[in-house]
Amino acid sequence: MKAGIVGLPNVGKSTLFNCLSNAKAQSANFPFCTIEPNLGVVNVPDKRIEKLEELVNPERVMPATVEIVDIAGLVKGASKGEGLGNQFLANIRETDALLHVVRCFDNDNIIHVDNSIDPVRDKETIDIELQLKDLETVEKRLERVKRTAKTGNKEAQAELVVLLKIQETLLKGLSVRTINFSEKEVEFVQVLQFITAKPVLYVCNVDENSAVTGNEYVEKIRAAVKDENAEVIVLAVGTEADITELDDYEERQLFLADIGLEEAGVARLVRSAYKLLNLQTYFTAGVKEVRAWTIPIGSTAPQAAGVIHTDFEKGFIRAETIAYEDYVTFGSEAKVKEAGKMRVEGKEYIVKDGDVMHFRFNV
Repeated sequence: MKAGIVGLPNVGKSTLFNCLSNAKAQSANFPFCTIEPNLGVVNVPDKRIEKLEELVNPERVMPATVEIVDIAGLVKGASKGEGLGNQFLANIRETDALLHVVRCFDNDNIIHVDNSIDPVRDKETIDIELQLKDLETVEKRLERVKRTAKTGNKEAQAELVVLLKIQETLLKGLSVRTINFSEKEVEFVQVLQFITAKPVLYVCNVDENSAVTGNEYVEKIRAAVKDENAEVIVLAVGTEADITELDDYEERQLFLADIGLEEAGVARLVRSAYKLLNLQTYFTAGVKEVRAWTIPIGSTAPQAAGVIHTDFEKGFIRAETIAYEDYVTFGSEAKVKEAGKMRVEGKEYIVKDGDVMHFRFNV
């Protein structure tokens, strides 16, 4: 599961990517600096794994991770191949969620492709290009499905209804994610990988003075996206980049305190991206290793076991499960067992976020 960083050129995408991954993607004051998409694997900040480490004292700790992709900046006409349009759209199609960076700061030294600061216009530029590409996709599919539907094919007729609904929505300048689909309709939609069906999180890149409370540009974005069911995060990306350059943890905390933040904004962003991808965490805890495992929300115990190894899923017998709160309350697996708080769960069990699990299997 990957989240892609998108936006116009020069809004701070590569700087943000560097903060997230420390991969040091090239960043410069001109468009199309990022040509190949950069991929970073980012640790998900989670206080729970720190607490488990404290209780278990393992040899090593492995946090959950999320993949972040930095994609080249898009310009008007990208849907028709302008700039790096075709490449951009191919790269974005391979992601599962979008982190849409909008510029919400004034700085005459950093060029804006439209020579003025207007985050709502910038957001709409990206939206329109992605919607136009999806419109192209739906219209190609419609040609084929209409022919099949005329022969009386029931499946094609059902798909035709969905495609016409999508076409109508896109022509109104709305994204596919604004449509509520039935379970059956979702099957038709998923196959076509619509770009605007992907969930989105807006990252307002502000100056240092606006890092805590935001500014008027941020309020304009909030108003513009109020009906989108999308989170808006305020981040002073340049300042965050300065903080990541500091090697000393205490220094970083002092820097954050100076600007009024309790933790780095990128930590909040990574957690939000994780949630946006519909992911959750369960833990395994032993003296060799305390580890956070990433699973889609709604996964069963065998599916969760399969993340460790496919054999665990194939030969699944049961899952010895402890709620995270119980583990912390009693302080060890042995004491949880003594208190009768360890549960034995079977194949139907839906894993809860934070469960500490031990799998029994037989291959």
